[in-house]
Amino acid sequence: MSARQGGKLRAGLIGLGAMGRNHARVLSGLDGVELVGIVDPIGDTNGLLRAPVLPDLSELLALDIDYAVVACPTALHEQVGLELAAHGVCALIEKPLAQSVEAATRLVEAFESRGLVAGVGHIERYNPALQNLRTRLEAGELGEVYQVVTRRQGPFPHRIADVGVVMDLATHDIDLTSWVTGQEYASVSARTVSRSGRLHEDMVAAVGVLADGTMVNHLVNWLSPLKERSTVITGEKGCFVADTLTADLTFYANAAIGTEWEALRAFRGVAEGDMIRYAIPKREPLLVEHERFRDAVEGKESDIVTLRQGLRTVEVAGTVLRSASDGSTITFDAPRAAPVEGVPIR
Repeated sequence: MSARQGGKLRAGLIGLGAMGRNHARVLSGLDGVELVGIVDPIGDTNGLLRAPVLPDLSELLALDIDYAVVACPTALHEQVGLELAAHGVCALIEKPLAQSVEAATRLVEAFESRGLVAGVGHIERYNPALQNLRTRLEAGELGEVYQVVTRRQGPFPHRIADVGVVMDLATHDIDLTSWVTGQEYASVSARTVSRSGRLHEDMVAAVGVLADGTMVNHLVNWLSPLKERSTVITGEKGCFVADTLTADLTFYANAAIGTEWEALRAFRGVAEGDMIRYAIPKREPLLVEHERFRDAVEGKESDIVTLRQGLRTVEVAGTVLRSASDGSTITFDAPRAAPVEGVPIR
């Protein structure tokens, strides 16, 4: 799809929650895009938005938009997405893609059958630390990868009511793990608890194995006063630590340290070597996500999170919940030691 006469795509936004307002801010200043309308039944309570706020989706569709950003509650993603697809409108849908595998599958089929550009807002893929880490893994700087450990915890976000911590937060870690390593999940085992009195789980601990044998550990919760967003990847040459709150990437190298100390002479394991904190450009991930999606809508080659990738993440998250429910380790059907949609194998 090419830009309209005058050079700008017409974009709409559905949902003005915490994330929706961030989308509105970015869309309002995005080169080559005009934010022409926003759908939210409550309206613009702050009166700070440049675009008109409409009560329902039909009024937004009447504005002849090229694409829409879907930032309403997850439970509404399927309904809104299917209506956009039926009207030939491209869509960037916030993560998770949908509440269930079945709903996510219907969204994939709706957009693919019409040849529409559609993506999922897995924003961590655009975090500078993880972008740089992925490039270094592809270049073989860590050698063989042994383990991926993620920790994502903090206080409960009162804006979330329709899904638990697995579908809301853990989908970040599931997606970024497959994306960074280029490997799909082969098996997973998980445990969840609910301590805040809400309907859904608020803590999960998951252990998994990727298709190439890499071990995976995810610890995610809404119960901690400490906010943490950490990805640690350990391999034969050391480990990378990505802090996605600060967008810092640090490498801790293995080193063979010579010593005359008799007690250590027989030690043949890992010894601490140099530590490097990389200086990397730190652009706002949400802005980069929007730029990539805009480019895709314009028909340019662009790295977006496809609906099929979003579907796979929902599948893994659903399996995590199923494993926690029955206490089992679940193996995925025919895991493949192959790239995740264009990501090279190490």
